[in-house]
Amino acid sequence: MVRLRALHAAAVAVTLAGIPLWAATTPTATPLGTVIAADHANVGNAGADVGTTVYGGDRLSTDAQGNVQIRAGAARLLLSGSSAVVVSDSEGSPSAKLVQGTATFSTGNAQAFTLYASKAIIRAQSDVPTIGQVTYITEKELLVTARRGGLTVSVENDMQVIPEGQSYKVLLDPEPEAAQGPAGAGGSQGPTSKGGGPLKAGRSRFLIVAIGVTALVTGFAISEAFESAARP
Repeated sequence: MVRLRALHAAAVAVTLAGIPLWAATTPTATPLGTVIAADHANVGNAGADVGTTVYGGDRLSTDAQGNVQIRAGAARLLLSGSSAVVVSDSEGSPSAKLVQGTATFSTGNAQAFTLYASKAIIRAQSDVPTIGQVTYITEKELLVTARRGGLTVSVENDMQVIPEGQSYKVLLDPEPEAAQGPAGAGGSQGPTSKGGGPLKAGRSRFLIVAIGVTALVTGFAISEAFESAARP
């Protein structure tokens, strides 16, 4: 009897010992995208290689001379040197939060990808081929460029459009008086509400300042990747 009990205990111990091993090999998240180009870049603490699977919650980062590009559904995301994002699944579509440096994204439709930076939300304006670039300067200052197609920049209920070929500085939490009058060399006026009307002083969540015209993308590396992603 004692020997039978010992054999039974040993069998249970072996069964239980196998449970953590099985659990460890079971995916805990749905794949969000795949690395399609990388140089001096990391996914988490590991080096990023072509073919590396990216999951929601992963941090992508690059060295000063590095870059990394991922494919995520109908969108592509490219990080320049000294940049970092945390990727996630936002309302059923890929998204990323830019925490450092510069990120460029391309989309096949307005819902294909969302980029968060500080308090701002940046998306394609419409379902046309779109390439946007965002540089995180400080928590209260971003540089947003619409390289192809228009972009929308939203903070809470306030929304502004960055036209194609335009580059704007986005100032978050501006002083109340800054919400009045012209907003820079591009002749842009102060922020408007979502309905298009002017916001009263003290209600503005952000201010955009036109800083110049940028060349539309034609030969940029991510453009070709976008065209592939946009095909049905």
